[in-house]
Amino acid sequence: MLPIEFFRRAAARTPDAVAVETAEGTVTHRELATRVDALAAALQSLDPSPGSRVGLLAANGEPHLTALLAILAAGKCWVPLNPRNGEAELRAMVDTTRPGIIIADAANRSKVAGASGIHLLLGEDDPDGGPATERLLERFRGACPQRLHPPLDATQAIKFTSGSTGKPKGVQQSHRSWNCFTANILDAFGFDADERFLVAAPLTHGSSCFVLPVLARGGRLVLLDRPKPPDVLTALRERGITATYLTPTMIYMLLAEPGVGGRAYPALRHLIYSGAPMRAAQIRAAQAVFGPCIETCYGQAEAPQMISAMRGTEFLDESRLGSVGRPCLLTGVAILGPDGAELPAGEVGEIAVRGDLIMTGYLDNPEATAAAIQDGWLRTGDLGVLDADGYLSIKGRSREVIITGGFNVYPADVEAVLGRHPAVHECTVFGVEDDKWGEAVHAAVELHAGTEAGEAALIAFVKERLDGVKAPKRIHIVPELPRSPVGKVLRREAKAMVTGGTDAR
Repeated sequence: MLPIEFFRRAAARTPDAVAVETAEGTVTHRELATRVDALAAALQSLDPSPGSRVGLLAANGEPHLTALLAILAAGKCWVPLNPRNGEAELRAMVDTTRPGIIIADAANRSKVAGASGIHLLLGEDDPDGGPATERLLERFRGACPQRLHPPLDATQAIKFTSGSTGKPKGVQQSHRSWNCFTANILDAFGFDADERFLVAAPLTHGSSCFVLPVLARGGRLVLLDRPKPPDVLTALRERGITATYLTPTMIYMLLAEPGVGGRAYPALRHLIYSGAPMRAAQIRAAQAVFGPCIETCYGQAEAPQMISAMRGTEFLDESRLGSVGRPCLLTGVAILGPDGAELPAGEVGEIAVRGDLIMTGYLDNPEATAAAIQDGWLRTGDLGVLDADGYLSIKGRSREVIITGGFNVYPADVEAVLGRHPAVHECTVFGVEDDKWGEAVHAAVELHAGTEAGEAALIAFVKERLDGVKAPKRIHIVPELPRSPVGKVLRREAKAMVTGGTDAR
């Protein structure tokens, strides 16, 4: 079956249950299904090509959720476009995927203006006279999209991850992969019909993986207009929230709110985090406030969300605090040595994954695909160890990715932008351990002789051109960067130089 059937079956089984809750009110599973079918039929009318791509650029909200489900129901490929990305990054993603339709909300449509394809405004009437999704919903209300039956290896979504060159790579996630992670989530966390899942993290990222599992049980998705820490805490306390997915940084921000420890969150049973590790003391602090509901999962775009998972009761065991849980129901995990052979329990090597979960490959990039998938194993680039009980712990990364606030930042992306500043001669970017962000993006910069540029100005320069999360939190201006005998800037030595060697990981 196709992933959208998880939603269709629940809508038929529990049509009067609430599917979506927003500040404006609630939408039942029946009404959501009607809206999804209408928009799916409209998308097929606008672009009849089966499996064609649809870019979706919008903030969280019911229209965004409806559009996402409609893309799946129309038999099309979802291309999530994060509003926090810079215009250059968004245009590179659009140019790479060449979507036939681009749906964008009013606040973000200018970022993709001029790109090829049919442009739809997400929401009400388009003041420029173009089509808008709400008008299409009215026009096609009562219509049913054509049911398509593509092979399960056909692409359901293309999500982006950057490579070492700074060029975004499109990860092709299949229908089979989506079925797999949905089943993994349902098995790992045991969502029920009374689930009230707070969607606080962006739907373009990890939150999207929880949409189908929650709806499949007849549960509801609670969407916030302003997912700021006080609003999240109020929702957790007053709206009967049973589950949510947050990055560690978001959890730290909640814990920093005044009076957070004096409030009760009686319904909360799944506070799931991923994207970066949390230290034992931070997990204990979260448990002290929210109870024994802190849970985690491990995944990546190439193996969406659910390679392994850890339940709240398991986290009560002190020996498990450094783990990301055990492999999920339908996912094979092994630790491989440099020669590709499986290592025994207790030995550190590269984490490898196989099964239906893994991507089919990088879009139009067979070389990168061949390097990532070898002998049926996805080589994650993460170093880890499995203990005798099958619990997985991540020990480091063989790649240079920085995980900050749950987001992956690749040094080459930041260096490419920072290096465009006229005063910058050379630069190198690295992560530094940080209590709030997990890792903070830092840069060491050597300026051209006779030029001047302050730290604040350089940070602002990057922020104007990249997503703010990728901009360095600190820039260290040094007289000369360390180099190898052949003149290559040495990242590790530069990091040690500016941190005093205290964080030279």
